[in-house]
Amino acid sequence: MASEPVIIEVAINGGTTKERNPNVPCTPDEIATDALACFEAGAAIIHNHIDLTGISEDEAAERYLEAWRVVLAERPDALWYPTVHFGAMLSLEHLIPIAASGLLRLGLTDPGSVNLGRLDEHGVPVGGLVYANSFDAIARGFDICRELRLGPSMAIFEPGFLRATLAYWRAGSLPEGAMVKLYFSAERGPLGAPFGLPPTAKALDAYLELLEGCDLPWAVSTSGSDLVATEIAPLALERGGHLHIGLEFYGGDRIPTNVELVVEAVELCEKSGRPVATPDQAAAILRLPRPRP
Repeated sequence: MASEPVIIEVAINGGTTKERNPNVPCTPDEIATDALACFEAGAAIIHNHIDLTGISEDEAAERYLEAWRVVLAERPDALWYPTVHFGAMLSLEHLIPIAASGLLRLGLTDPGSVNLGRLDEHGVPVGGLVYANSFDAIARGFDICRELRLGPSMAIFEPGFLRATLAYWRAGSLPEGAMVKLYFSAERGPLGAPFGLPPTAKALDAYLELLEGCDLPWAVSTSGSDLVATEIAPLALERGGHLHIGLEFYGGDRIPTNVELVVEAVELCEKSGRPVATPDQAAAILRLPRPRP
């Protein structure tokens, strides 16, 4: 595992605003330009949100494709995937029209629920938002990925997310091409109140204990800190993991670009003695299914 190429995945925007970081790409033109620069710097996968909410699944699909038609015309090997659809309710149905374009090989399914909010002036978590994915919604997400031959990318906000994923894995029911991203959270960050486990070696050990004996590719990510500067990034590379970086979750004193974060991740991989994966190598590592003719 120590010699396997590292998949660098970049979550280029998320809910990050121009006010917080003026370098964040928001419009389709900005997303296309930033994505191409990240691929050139060493990224293998890009994840992005769009700048419109409350629209239909078909409208959301078209907004994503405004950027990705441009990217894939220049980089046919590019791997990317959207976030959930923020319409009248959260769904993954927009994956269907996006996949119909022939420009998508990855999907997503977040296998659990978590409270998201902010910290008040006393440092107490407040807010009424629950990022909710019932077991039925999780099953629907996996069904969509399986039917569309998309490798599901899974965000692991809490240990329960991983245990649900492993239940599918043990049952042989995960779609092909699955990858888990272990999300660690600082005390404060882009998502506000902390969630899950902190970015420490012991927390990583806890997740890896759950993953023992499982062959799913996994990556580490941090919300509210700089992943490359944490203790878990080099440890993950030593143990065969991959890296999930980008301005969606970045927290620190700097105002970096996504490309700068990619360059720093590449340098860390070099120090760790592991090469960086190209998109084609990432597709092989993930064992992504081939699209239907």
